[in-house]
Order: sequence, then structure tokens, then C-alpha cells
Amino acid sequence: MTIHILQHVPFEGPAFLSDLLAPHHPLVVHHLYRGDALPDPVAVQRLIILGGPMGADDEGTVPFLGAEKQFIAKVIARGATVLGICLGAQLIARVMGAAVTKNPHREIGWFPVTRHPRLDETCLGSALPPVFEAFHWHGDTFAIPDGAVPLGATEACANQGFVFDNRVAAFQFHLEATADSASLLLAHCGDELDGSPFVQPAGDIRGNRARFDGTHRLMAAVLDAMEMHR
Repeated sequence: MTIHILQHVPFEGPAFLSDLLAPHHPLVVHHLYRGDALPDPVAVQRLIILGGPMGADDEGTVPFLGAEKQFIAKVIARGATVLGICLGAQLIARVMGAAVTKNPHREIGWFPVTRHPRLDETCLGSALPPVFEAFHWHGDTFAIPDGAVPLGATEACANQGFVFDNRVAAFQFHLEATADSASLLLAHCGDELDGSPFVQPAGDIRGNRARFDGTHRLMAAVLDAMEMHR
């Protein structure tokens, strides 16, 4: 089954998702920043929406966002399986009627996520442990849409994700990140390392490759739980 991926900027690609999925499924990456057309939503059964430095409501400066949100809404409405990461999660929240706002704190680096007790009600209940370390890079946050189950929280950000109908998952954090993709973020967005309480220095972000191995195991478990492999 083909998996469609929406990419917003050249330096935030699928990263470890390609390693996990490409051996099993055709992957079609739509590079929206360079003008790629969106696919027919009727033909999309599996969709992954990646991150990016823009905001979910930045249509004024990022013209493709309006059409992208309409597309995401149609794909969700027709029952597809959808995973949103960082900006992708914010876009899902927005099309489901939830607010996307500035988070009280910028959150960049490695921080533990404490799982919400209700996550046991969802398909991700066995995929994510009660507390797990994740890689973060965001300044915005979202409210939990009506009908969705909250995923968990960090000290800096109360809403780290949600699950809807056991087929739509939104993650504020990056389980797909690799040491190389984190280095690209540092190269292109390093000016955001402002020394605020929940922003770690560059050396801490990319210094321990074993951390990425841990998040990759979680990413694989999530994709299995969402049946993205099947």
C-alpha cells in the first residue's frame, strides 16, 4: 500500500521513517515547498505529515498551507490512517477544529514525555511506555480536538499529542529524527537556541546517538500499532 508523505521544507524529511517503511511500501513524498501537487484525497489511505518551521495558520507567507489543510481534512474525513509530526500534528489539530497557539515555552532538545492515562484506551496504549524520552523542536502547541484522546505532556508543554478514532495520531515530538536530521535542524534553525529554560545547547541535542536508537524503537512500535506496515 502506498504511503503518502507531505514535506514542508527541504531540511525536514522523513528521516528514519524512510528506513522503516520503504522496504515494505511504496513511499511518495510530496515536496510542497517546491510546488508539488497534492494527490487526490480519495486515493490516499496512508498519510504522514512532517514538520516545518512555519505556523499552522501562516497562509499569508506559506501559500500552500490553505490547500494542504483542506486536503488533510478530506483525507481524515474519508477514514484514512494519518500520522502528523510537529507542524503536521498542529495542522491535524487545526483542521479538526482545535486552536493552535504559541506554547508558554520554546521546547528544543531531549525531554521526557509522561503518557496520559487515557492513552490505554487507544491503539497506542501498548506502543508507548508510561514515560519516554523524545526529541522536541517547537514553539507552538495545540488544544486537544473534540473526540480525541490526549497522548501526554512534558514539563514545558501540556499537550504533546493525541489519538483520534485509532487511526489519526498527532505527535508534537519527533520519534523519526536521526542524528543527521537533527544536525540539519541545527544548521537551518539554530538561531532558535536562545538559552531559555527548555532549550538545550547544540552539543546536548546531537551528542548521544543512542538516544535516537531509543526513539526509533518507539517509532517502529507506533507504526505497527497504527498498522502503517500492513
